[in-house]
Amino acid sequence: MASHRGTVSSSLSEKTVTPSQGGADPGPSDTSPAVPADVIYKLLGFTLAMIVFPIGSYFFTLKTVFKAGNATYAGGFAAIMANVVLVGYVIVAMREDQSDKLEAERAKKGKKAQ
Repeated sequence: MASHRGTVSSSLSEKTVTPSQGGADPGPSDTSPAVPADVIYKLLGFTLAMIVFPIGSYFFTLKTVFKAGNATYAGGFAAIMANVVLVGYVIVAMREDQSDKLEAERAKKGKKAQ
């Protein structure tokens, strides 16, 4: 009844027309990755740093700085280290975004000059 509405028209609109059927040639497909490899490497590096630095700083300060075994201060320092890694990632991401904008502006200026 009401559940069959629109099923025929939606299935017709999804059919593709190949060049042999008189359709347009789609051209070569884009097989480049959606995210550049250097961005993935930076993300993996900061992910590793987010794991290693807070945990490492916790145990390092627990054993050396706070020899009495004060886990509260060591945990606070580990939280500070996690925030340092996070702020570092934000700064790197902002610099990368600014450099992309500058490269795009240079490319536009280069095209206008020609």
